[in-house]
Amino acid sequence: MTEFWHSNKLPHLESRRSCQESASYRPHSHDRFSVGLIDSGTTVFSGAAGYPVPLAAGDVILIPARRVHACNPDSGHWRYQMIQADQDWVGGLLPEGATELVAGISVYRQPEMYGHFSLINELIFTGAAPGRIETGFREALAACAGREPAHRLLATTDVELLHRLNPVFIRLRDDEENPLLDELAQIAGMGKYQLIRAMKKLTGFAPLAWRQNERVITARKMLREGRPLAETAHALGFVDQSHFHRVFRAHVASSPGSYRS
Repeated sequence: MTEFWHSNKLPHLESRRSCQESASYRPHSHDRFSVGLIDSGTTVFSGAAGYPVPLAAGDVILIPARRVHACNPDSGHWRYQMIQADQDWVGGLLPEGATELVAGISVYRQPEMYGHFSLINELIFTGAAPGRIETGFREALAACAGREPAHRLLATTDVELLHRLNPVFIRLRDDEENPLLDELAQIAGMGKYQLIRAMKKLTGFAPLAWRQNERVITARKMLREGRPLAETAHALGFVDQSHFHRVFRAHVASSPGSYRS
């Protein structure tokens, strides 16, 4: 069972509460800052670092926007919560000198951190006043800034490589059909295998996987706005609704219809 929350009154926030049985996520990223809470069971966080990070009940993980990752359970059932917020909004709530919270992935194992963010999610799902939710977020982030995480995975950006690949990103984002890898490599002035390695180094994705992830991010925005499933699938260039459903579910572990409603 998965329960989603999003509202036009607080467009900078969304949340979910899930009970999954051996649900597997494809590596993906979000355009928002994410806070994950493990309620029960165990899972393995992967995709953003050179090694997997095991997570267990009571753990809290903070994931900045655009960091590729996947969380898949070891076995059986697991329950988790995921709060996502506009990263600029989160940045405005950070205490002075705590920018590391949006610069890298952090894992906290202190019970009070789990308590802080569980309370925020309860406030979200019960329709608390926006000011109360914001205060809760501010207090939770201040608590994180005052404690040392069990893991911190910092990222660096190769600015020169980003500039070189920018025309490739534009082509992947704007073309109606999947562009050929050879064409993308020519645009970047690289061999195709060199391009794949460069894309993975910079984004965590191979070229077409990056395109799929971007389409799912846009699909989520459209569905939050109440756009019909068929219109969303067509606008994003999916072959049909079945194809859209498969790709969306692989990234979100839920169907587009469940997410929209």
